[in-house]
Amino acid sequence: MSAWVQWYAFDVIGELFFSRSFGFIKNAHDCGGYIRALDLLIPFIAIACASSAYLRSVVLISGAMIPRVFRALKALKHIEDASAACVSERQRLINSGKADECEDMLQSFFNIMRQNGSQKDFGLTEVKMEAYGAFIAGSDTTSAAITAILYHTIRTPSVYAKLTAEIDEAAEVGSLSPVVQYHEAVRLSYLIACCKEGMRLHPSVGMTLPRHVPAGGCVIAGEWFPHGTRVGINAAVVQRNKSIFGDDAEDFVPERWFGPNAARMERYMFQFGGGSRICIGKNISLCEIYKVIPQLLREFHLELSSLEGEWETHNYWFNKPTKVYINVRRRQPE
Repeated sequence: MSAWVQWYAFDVIGELFFSRSFGFIKNAHDCGGYIRALDLLIPFIAIACASSAYLRSVVLISGAMIPRVFRALKALKHIEDASAACVSERQRLINSGKADECEDMLQSFFNIMRQNGSQKDFGLTEVKMEAYGAFIAGSDTTSAAITAILYHTIRTPSVYAKLTAEIDEAAEVGSLSPVVQYHEAVRLSYLIACCKEGMRLHPSVGMTLPRHVPAGGCVIAGEWFPHGTRVGINAAVVQRNKSIFGDDAEDFVPERWFGPNAARMERYMFQFGGGSRICIGKNISLCEIYKVIPQLLREFHLELSSLEGEWETHNYWFNKPTKVYINVRRRQPE
């Protein structure tokens, strides 16, 4: 399932950013080898970024001698070339006067460059960087979240039954369109609770999101940290803290989000980061999540394959779930 979910997430980014799907779902494979390239690249980047500043260049240079790392560097160039090709294609459309009908994120960036580029220091280089960012960060986090939510929901029969009942009831009274809309999905309270709970147990980023202590230092959890100290916490740690989420913090319990402690728990949800460094793609990701899950559960019955064990997860910055095998059958109208 995890592969199909990532294909979906990549295709959505293609539609939003470039007005065209990459064709992952239609062709049922990793078109262009982009996902394979990312799987090679991200572990290497994570190690380099986690290294001390004075070691980073050593890691990068010495790493190039390792075959796997060398392939990762080639993957980096492959993704860079793919994003640059999308930008060049749009430039040709703009120059030929055929880009007027494009209403996507890439066109918005070109509009910013044309209208306010000099004032905002936003030129073609920045447009290319945004396109590159869409390839790098547009699919892994969202697909990990969707996979986690579905995995925990499917393997908890009481939750699965309650969620599908909510979706079916909304469909019966006309509250859901044939293609579920975002504003319809966010009204499904149990759906939102399941999504929060899945992301709580399995945040998509599995490393610390560091900050530097400001001038004057500060006290954190009773300990003094001087100015410039790099501090951080893994979302998976804080989001399983029993003093915040209860003694059953290790369990998948969407009902906790209807209790009196919900507002306090919300403050400790760190799956998208927090403060000024919060993920800029958060709203796009949530839109993808809230729309696809009720659509799937309304149309299909999902169950974990009895032939397979529990999922596997691989944490290399992105906490990526794999080996989620499910049986799928179309639901019959009652």
